[in-house]
Amino acid sequence: MKALFPHEATTDGIVVRVSATYLPEQSQPQQGRWFWAYHIRIENGSDRTVQLLTRHWIITDGRGERHSVEGEGVIGELPVIEPDGSFDYVSGCPLSTPTGAMQGSYHMLADDGATFDVAIPRFALLAPAVGA
Repeated sequence: MKALFPHEATTDGIVVRVSATYLPEQSQPQQGRWFWAYHIRIENGSDRTVQLLTRHWIITDGRGERHSVEGEGVIGELPVIEPDGSFDYVSGCPLSTPTGAMQGSYHMLADDGATFDVAIPRFALLAPAVGA
């Protein structure tokens, strides 16, 4: 699993795994635009059913500028994840620099009414060097 998802964080039995891929076909370096896709797998290793309510991303570009993005659910969904279940999705991130990083958290609701935050591990966004 580590080869497919090199970045991982566990909070209260919920594992968040991430892989990121640079997409040259959607990037325009001459116009100062680089684009990555990231694949996230959320695994419920707890004994409670959980629902993802909101997301909070901290995106840092290559100049060290931080951008905070918050919103409801992921990819238009509020997934419910049963014990031993998982949820996968793919999304994307444009940057105005060829390097950066992302990290964040999901706010979850458990079937017992408790809410808690789950860490999304920090992962690098790195475009390959041109002409290297």
